[in-house]
Amino acid sequence: MALIMSDVERFEAARPRLEAIAYRLLGSVGEAEDAVQETFLRWQAADVRRIEVPEAWLTKVLTNWCLNMLTSARARRETYVGRWLPEPLLEGDPMLGPADTAEQRESVSYAVLVLLERLSPGERAVYVLREAFDYPHREIAGILDITESASQQIYHRAKKHVRDGRARTEIDDAAARRIVEEFLAAATSGRTEPLVRLLTQDAFAVGDGGGKVPARAKAFEGALAVATFMRGLFKPGEAKRAHVGGAPDIYATTANGGPAVVAVVDGRVVGIICLEVTAEGIASFSSQVNPDKLVRATAQWAAAGHTEAPLHTL
Repeated sequence: MALIMSDVERFEAARPRLEAIAYRLLGSVGEAEDAVQETFLRWQAADVRRIEVPEAWLTKVLTNWCLNMLTSARARRETYVGRWLPEPLLEGDPMLGPADTAEQRESVSYAVLVLLERLSPGERAVYVLREAFDYPHREIAGILDITESASQQIYHRAKKHVRDGRARTEIDDAAARRIVEEFLAAATSGRTEPLVRLLTQDAFAVGDGGGKVPARAKAFEGALAVATFMRGLFKPGEAKRAHVGGAPDIYATTANGGPAVVAVVDGRVVGIICLEVTAEGIASFSSQVNPDKLVRATAQWAAAGHTEAPLHTL
Protein backbone atom coordinates (compact mmCIF):
# COMPACT_ATOMS: atom_id res chain seq x y z
CA MET A 1 0.00 0.00 0.00
CA ALA A 2 2.82 2.36 0.88
CA LEU A 3 4.43 1.68 -2.52
CA ILE A 4 1.21 2.59 -4.36
CA MET A 5 0.89 5.83 -2.40
CA SER A 6 4.52 6.60 -3.12
CA ASP A 7 3.94 6.11 -6.86
CA VAL A 8 0.87 8.35 -6.77
CA GLU A 9 2.79 11.00 -4.86
CA ARG A 10 5.61 10.86 -7.38
CA PHE A 11 3.13 11.45 -10.18
CA GLU A 12 1.40 14.28 -8.33
CA ALA A 13 4.76 15.98 -7.85
CA ALA A 14 5.17 15.93 -11.64
CA ARG A 15 1.58 16.98 -12.41
CA PRO A 16 2.12 20.80 -12.52
CA ARG A 17 4.91 20.44 -15.08
CA LEU A 18 2.92 17.92 -17.14
CA GLU A 19 -0.15 20.17 -17.14
CA ALA A 20 1.93 23.16 -18.23
CA ILE A 21 3.46 21.17 -21.11
CA ALA A 22 0.08 19.84 -22.21
CA TYR A 23 -1.55 23.28 -22.09
CA ARG A 24 1.15 24.81 -24.28
CA LEU A 25 0.87 21.92 -26.73
CA LEU A 26 -2.93 21.83 -26.92
CA GLY A 27 -4.10 25.35 -26.08
CA SER A 28 -7.03 23.89 -24.16
CA VAL A 29 -7.38 23.31 -20.42
CA GLY A 30 -9.83 20.42 -20.82
CA GLU A 31 -7.66 18.65 -23.39
CA ALA A 32 -4.55 19.24 -21.26
CA GLU A 33 -6.24 17.73 -18.21
CA ASP A 34 -7.36 14.73 -20.29
CA ALA A 35 -3.82 14.18 -21.54
CA VAL A 36 -2.40 14.31 -18.01
CA GLN A 37 -5.08 11.90 -16.77
CA GLU A 38 -4.25 9.46 -19.57
CA THR A 39 -0.58 9.72 -18.60
CA PHE A 40 -1.50 8.94 -14.99
CA LEU A 41 -3.46 5.84 -16.05
CA ARG A 42 -0.47 4.59 -18.01
CA TRP A 43 1.79 5.33 -15.05
CA GLN A 44 -0.46 3.25 -12.81
CA ALA A 45 -0.41 0.37 -15.30
CA ALA A 46 3.38 0.42 -15.71
CA ASP A 47 5.96 -1.42 -13.67
CA VAL A 48 7.24 1.76 -12.06
CA ARG A 49 10.18 0.01 -10.42
CA ARG A 50 11.67 -0.63 -13.88
CA ILE A 51 11.43 3.03 -14.93
CA GLU A 52 14.88 4.51 -14.42
CA VAL A 53 14.01 8.20 -15.01
CA PRO A 54 10.34 8.81 -14.16
CA GLU A 55 10.36 12.44 -15.36
CA ALA A 56 11.58 11.43 -18.82
CA TRP A 57 9.12 8.53 -19.01
CA LEU A 58 6.16 10.71 -18.02
CA THR A 59 7.15 13.48 -20.42
CA LYS A 60 7.48 11.01 -23.30
CA VAL A 61 4.09 9.42 -22.64
CA LEU A 62 2.39 12.80 -22.21
CA THR A 63 3.97 14.42 -25.26
CA ASN A 64 3.15 11.55 -27.59
CA TRP A 65 -0.42 11.44 -26.30
CA CYS A 66 -0.68 15.18 -26.98
CA LEU A 67 0.63 14.65 -30.51
CA ASN A 68 -2.17 12.17 -31.13
CA MET A 69 -4.68 14.63 -29.69
CA LEU A 70 -3.33 17.44 -31.88
CA THR A 71 -3.82 15.34 -34.99
CA SER A 72 -7.45 14.56 -34.11
CA ALA A 73 -8.03 18.11 -32.84
CA ARG A 74 -7.20 19.54 -36.24
CA ALA A 75 -9.98 17.47 -37.75
CA ARG A 76 -12.42 18.58 -35.02
CA ARG A 77 -11.52 22.22 -35.46
CA GLU A 78 -12.46 22.06 -39.11
CA THR A 79 -16.07 21.62 -37.97
CA TYR A 80 -15.79 24.10 -35.06
CA VAL A 81 -18.39 26.85 -35.23
CA GLY A 82 -16.54 30.09 -35.97
CA ARG A 83 -12.90 30.81 -35.26
CA TRP A 84 -11.06 28.48 -32.84
CA LEU A 85 -8.80 30.33 -30.41
CA PRO A 86 -6.77 28.99 -27.46
CA GLU A 87 -8.14 29.11 -23.94
CA PRO A 88 -6.67 32.10 -22.04
CA LEU A 89 -5.34 31.72 -18.50
CA LEU A 90 -5.40 34.53 -15.98
CA GLU A 91 -2.40 35.71 -13.98
CA GLY A 92 -1.29 33.26 -11.30
CA ASP A 93 -2.70 30.14 -12.92
CA PRO A 94 -0.20 27.31 -12.26
CA MET A 95 -0.93 25.82 -15.69
CA LEU A 96 0.99 28.74 -17.21
CA GLY A 97 4.13 26.96 -16.06
CA PRO A 98 7.62 28.43 -15.67
CA ALA A 99 8.12 32.15 -16.33
CA ASP A 100 11.70 32.67 -15.20
CA THR A 101 13.10 33.65 -18.61
CA ALA A 102 11.89 35.86 -21.45
CA GLU A 103 11.67 32.77 -23.65
CA GLN A 104 9.43 30.96 -21.17
CA ARG A 105 7.14 33.95 -20.79
CA GLU A 106 6.91 34.44 -24.53
CA SER A 107 6.19 30.75 -25.19
CA VAL A 108 2.92 30.94 -23.24
CA SER A 109 1.87 34.39 -24.46
CA TYR A 110 -1.49 34.36 -26.17
CA ALA A 111 -0.03 35.61 -29.46
CA VAL A 112 2.45 32.72 -29.54
CA LEU A 113 -0.24 30.15 -28.65
CA VAL A 114 -2.21 31.39 -31.66
CA LEU A 115 0.87 31.14 -33.88
CA LEU A 116 1.62 27.61 -32.64
CA GLU A 117 -1.66 26.52 -34.24
CA ARG A 118 0.05 27.01 -37.61
CA LEU A 119 2.87 24.58 -36.80
CA SER A 120 2.77 20.86 -37.37
CA PRO A 121 2.30 18.75 -34.21
CA GLY A 122 5.97 17.75 -34.30
CA GLU A 123 7.18 21.32 -34.69
CA ARG A 124 4.95 22.42 -31.85
CA ALA A 125 6.26 19.69 -29.53
CA VAL A 126 9.91 20.46 -30.21
CA TYR A 127 9.36 24.21 -29.80
CA VAL A 128 7.50 23.85 -26.50
CA LEU A 129 9.92 21.35 -24.95
CA ARG A 130 12.98 23.36 -25.95
CA GLU A 131 11.78 26.97 -25.61
CA ALA A 132 9.51 26.67 -22.58
CA PHE A 133 11.07 23.84 -20.58
CA ASP A 134 14.69 23.97 -21.74
CA TYR A 135 14.92 20.27 -22.61
CA PRO A 136 18.20 19.51 -24.42
CA HIS A 137 17.83 18.25 -27.98
CA ARG A 138 19.19 14.88 -26.95
CA GLU A 139 16.25 14.37 -24.57
CA ILE A 140 13.73 15.78 -27.06
CA ALA A 141 15.01 13.31 -29.63
CA GLY A 142 14.41 10.47 -27.19
CA ILE A 143 10.91 11.70 -26.36
CA LEU A 144 9.85 12.02 -30.01
CA ASP A 145 11.90 9.11 -31.40
CA ILE A 146 13.84 11.30 -33.81
CA THR A 147 17.53 12.10 -34.18
CA GLU A 148 19.18 14.90 -32.25
CA SER A 149 20.02 16.74 -35.47
CA ALA A 150 16.39 16.44 -36.61
CA SER A 151 15.26 17.96 -33.31
CA GLN A 152 17.62 20.90 -33.83
CA GLN A 153 16.40 21.46 -37.39
CA ILE A 154 12.74 21.27 -36.41
CA TYR A 155 13.31 23.69 -33.53
CA HIS A 156 15.01 26.31 -35.68
CA ARG A 157 12.27 26.02 -38.31
CA ALA A 158 9.52 26.33 -35.70
CA LYS A 159 11.22 29.26 -33.96
CA LYS A 160 11.56 31.07 -37.28
CA HIS A 161 7.84 30.64 -37.97
CA VAL A 162 7.01 32.06 -34.54
CA ARG A 163 9.53 34.90 -34.80
CA ASP A 164 8.31 35.89 -38.28
CA GLY A 165 4.74 35.96 -37.01
CA ARG A 166 5.14 38.55 -34.28
CA ALA A 167 7.29 41.34 -32.89
CA ARG A 168 8.44 40.37 -29.41
CA THR A 169 7.91 42.99 -26.71
CA GLU A 170 8.49 42.55 -22.98
CA ILE A 171 5.92 44.39 -20.83
CA ASP A 172 5.80 44.43 -17.05
CA ASP A 173 2.54 44.20 -15.10
CA ALA A 174 2.34 47.93 -14.43
CA ALA A 175 2.80 48.79 -18.11
CA ALA A 176 0.27 46.13 -19.10
CA ARG A 177 -2.36 47.62 -16.78
CA ARG A 178 -1.63 51.14 -18.05
CA ILE A 179 -2.08 50.00 -21.65
CA VAL A 180 -5.40 48.35 -20.84
CA GLU A 181 -6.61 51.43 -18.95
CA GLU A 182 -5.69 53.68 -21.88
CA PHE A 183 -7.44 51.33 -24.28
CA LEU A 184 -10.61 51.18 -22.17
CA ALA A 185 -10.69 54.96 -21.80
CA ALA A 186 -10.48 55.31 -25.56
CA ALA A 187 -12.94 52.47 -26.28
CA THR A 188 -15.58 53.92 -23.96
CA SER A 189 -15.15 57.53 -25.09
CA GLY A 190 -17.68 57.09 -27.87
CA ARG A 191 -15.13 58.35 -30.41
CA THR A 192 -13.03 56.43 -32.91
CA GLU A 193 -10.01 58.74 -33.17
CA PRO A 194 -8.53 58.07 -29.68
CA LEU A 195 -8.64 54.35 -30.40
CA VAL A 196 -7.00 54.65 -33.81
CA ARG A 197 -4.06 56.45 -32.21
CA LEU A 198 -3.42 53.46 -29.90
CA LEU A 199 -3.36 50.89 -32.70
CA THR A 200 -0.84 49.83 -35.32
CA GLN A 201 -1.94 50.48 -38.88
CA ASP A 202 -2.25 46.73 -39.56
CA ALA A 203 -4.05 45.92 -36.29
CA PHE A 204 -6.64 43.16 -36.33
CA ALA A 205 -9.33 41.77 -34.03
CA VAL A 206 -10.86 38.30 -33.95
CA GLY A 207 -13.07 36.35 -31.55
CA ASP A 208 -14.11 32.84 -30.52
CA GLY A 209 -17.68 32.27 -29.40
CA GLY A 210 -17.83 28.56 -30.19
CA GLY A 211 -21.27 29.04 -31.70
CA LYS A 212 -22.65 29.77 -28.22
CA VAL A 213 -21.99 33.51 -28.00
CA PRO A 214 -21.84 35.92 -30.97
CA ALA A 215 -18.23 36.51 -32.01
CA ARG A 216 -16.52 37.76 -35.14
CA ALA A 217 -14.85 34.77 -36.81
CA LYS A 218 -13.49 36.78 -39.75
CA ALA A 219 -10.94 39.26 -38.46
CA PHE A 220 -11.44 42.99 -38.55
CA GLU A 221 -8.30 44.33 -40.22
CA GLY A 222 -6.77 47.79 -40.15
CA ALA A 223 -6.73 50.43 -37.41
CA LEU A 224 -9.96 52.17 -38.46
CA ALA A 225 -11.98 48.95 -38.81
CA VAL A 226 -10.73 47.63 -35.45
CA ALA A 227 -11.33 50.94 -33.68
CA THR A 228 -14.88 51.13 -35.04
CA PHE A 229 -15.57 47.58 -33.88
CA MET A 230 -14.11 48.16 -30.42
CA ARG A 231 -16.08 51.38 -29.97
CA GLY A 232 -19.26 49.41 -30.64
CA LEU A 233 -18.18 46.48 -28.48
CA PHE A 234 -17.77 48.67 -25.40
CA LYS A 235 -21.01 50.57 -25.89
CA PRO A 236 -23.59 49.47 -23.27
CA GLY A 237 -26.64 47.72 -24.65
CA GLU A 238 -29.48 45.43 -23.63
CA ALA A 239 -28.59 42.86 -26.31
CA LYS A 240 -25.09 42.42 -24.86
CA ARG A 241 -26.51 42.00 -21.36
CA ALA A 242 -29.03 39.44 -22.57
CA HIS A 243 -26.28 37.30 -24.13
CA VAL A 244 -24.23 37.12 -20.92
CA GLY A 245 -26.96 37.30 -18.29
CA GLY A 246 -26.34 40.75 -16.89
CA ALA A 247 -24.30 43.94 -17.09
CA PRO A 248 -20.60 42.98 -17.41
CA ASP A 249 -18.08 44.72 -15.18
CA ILE A 250 -14.87 45.44 -17.09
CA TYR A 251 -11.44 45.10 -15.46
CA ALA A 252 -7.82 45.46 -16.51
CA THR A 253 -5.88 42.25 -15.90
CA THR A 254 -3.12 40.00 -17.20
CA ALA A 255 -3.71 36.82 -19.19
CA ASN A 256 -0.96 34.55 -20.47
CA GLY A 257 1.56 37.08 -19.27
CA GLY A 258 0.20 39.96 -21.34
CA PRO A 259 -2.30 42.81 -21.02
CA ALA A 260 -5.93 41.77 -21.11
CA VAL A 261 -9.46 42.94 -20.50
CA VAL A 262 -11.81 40.71 -18.51
CA ALA A 263 -15.59 41.01 -18.39
CA VAL A 264 -17.31 39.63 -15.27
CA VAL A 265 -21.01 39.14 -14.47
CA ASP A 266 -21.86 38.13 -10.89
CA GLY A 267 -18.41 36.62 -10.38
CA ARG A 268 -18.50 34.70 -13.67
CA VAL A 269 -15.94 35.55 -16.33
CA VAL A 270 -17.90 36.02 -19.59
CA GLY A 271 -15.12 37.31 -21.80
CA ILE A 272 -11.37 37.87 -21.99
CA ILE A 273 -9.69 40.05 -24.61
CA CYS A 274 -5.95 39.48 -24.94
CA LEU A 275 -4.00 42.41 -26.37
CA GLU A 276 -0.76 42.03 -28.30
CA VAL A 277 1.32 45.16 -27.81
CA THR A 278 4.32 46.24 -29.87
CA ALA A 279 6.50 49.34 -29.81
CA GLU A 280 4.23 50.83 -32.49
CA GLY A 281 1.00 50.24 -30.59
CA ILE A 282 -1.63 47.55 -30.00
CA ALA A 283 -1.30 45.06 -32.85
CA SER A 284 -4.11 42.60 -32.15
CA PHE A 285 -7.13 41.77 -30.02
CA SER A 286 -8.12 38.13 -29.44
CA SER A 287 -11.52 37.81 -27.74
CA GLN A 288 -12.47 34.57 -25.99
CA VAL A 289 -16.19 34.48 -25.16
CA ASN A 290 -16.93 30.76 -25.56
CA PRO A 291 -18.26 29.91 -22.06
CA ASP A 292 -16.67 26.44 -22.23
CA LYS A 293 -13.25 28.08 -22.42
CA LEU A 294 -13.83 30.45 -19.51
CA VAL A 295 -14.63 27.96 -16.72
CA ARG A 296 -11.08 27.83 -15.38
CA ALA A 297 -10.70 31.61 -15.70
CA THR A 298 -13.83 32.03 -13.58
CA ALA A 299 -12.36 29.74 -10.90
CA GLN A 300 -9.08 31.68 -10.97
CA TRP A 301 -10.88 35.00 -10.77
CA ALA A 302 -12.81 33.84 -7.71
CA ALA A 303 -9.69 32.38 -6.07
CA ALA A 304 -7.83 35.67 -6.48
CA GLY A 305 -10.51 37.45 -4.46
CA HIS A 306 -10.76 40.60 -6.58
CA THR A 307 -12.18 43.51 -4.61
CA GLU A 308 -11.19 46.45 -6.83
CA ALA A 309 -13.85 48.53 -8.54
CA PRO A 310 -14.39 47.83 -12.24
CA LEU A 311 -13.06 50.34 -14.75
CA HIS A 312 -16.29 50.27 -16.70
CA THR A 313 -19.69 48.55 -16.76
CA LEU A 314 -21.53 47.71 -19.97
